[in-house]
Amino acid sequence: MDAGSPDRMIAALERTIEKPGRAGADERLLVGVDLGTAYIVVVVLNQAQEPLACAMEFARVIKDGLVVDYVGATRIVRRLVERLEGRLGRKLIHAAGAMPPGTGKKACATHRHVIEAAGLEVTAFPDEPMAANAVLGLRDGAVVDIGGGTTGLSVFKKGKVVYTADEPTGGTHLTLVLAGNYGISLDEAEKLKKRPERQKEIFPLVLPVLEKMGSIVARHLHGHMVPAVWLVGGTCLLPGMEAVITKEVGLPVFKPANPFLVTPLGIALHCGHEELP
Repeated sequence: MDAGSPDRMIAALERTIEKPGRAGADERLLVGVDLGTAYIVVVVLNQAQEPLACAMEFARVIKDGLVVDYVGATRIVRRLVERLEGRLGRKLIHAAGAMPPGTGKKACATHRHVIEAAGLEVTAFPDEPMAANAVLGLRDGAVVDIGGGTTGLSVFKKGKVVYTADEPTGGTHLTLVLAGNYGISLDEAEKLKKRPERQKEIFPLVLPVLEKMGSIVARHLHGHMVPAVWLVGGTCLLPGMEAVITKEVGLPVFKPANPFLVTPLGIALHCGHEELP
């Protein structure tokens, strides 16, 4: 894998948030819908798998990988899709979604129904670490996706998934710790968590939760003999995350420049696969 390639792809996607690209009149567009615990993200790629547009919205309609507000989730996805259609001047037709690894078929179907209710035909539904690996391109290693609600993990050997796991510990738990320590609301704690100038201050407070995430990863990797771990997901934006996970798992740990956008981008890359569970 070209180590610079994921960061270049993500940087290109970041630029489309403010300045969308141009879509050909007849080309098939690839759409990825990431229903996250903290954010819902929709990504659009052109037929050559180059980023065209990206939109996102903060939401609390998913909990621990499960849809808890079906109507709210559908409205947000539809709103984001309509916004992107307006920017691109094109109707979005097909989309891929994703689920935390090991999620049951019933929960997976609910995610799919949300995307379909927003007017999109679902073509593929990989698990989230597998989607992330469409960007990372690992043959051997582990992808750990730490989102708002869960820590998901997939082990790759020769490019194939040989093990998956998912546990309910994520960024929301950091937010709860900060809310309790500072005596503030969850919304205020969520904003505090994202302020770069405060992250050094809050790091010691959330360290026990980060160590728990690392212990989850270490436990699931036991016996798999992977050469390295890649971190993705919005929670991994916190500086110092790699050092904590490295200490717990005893392996080299890497993360892209913007781990938050890796999975949404990878979901969009799966849109053309035409594979449903």
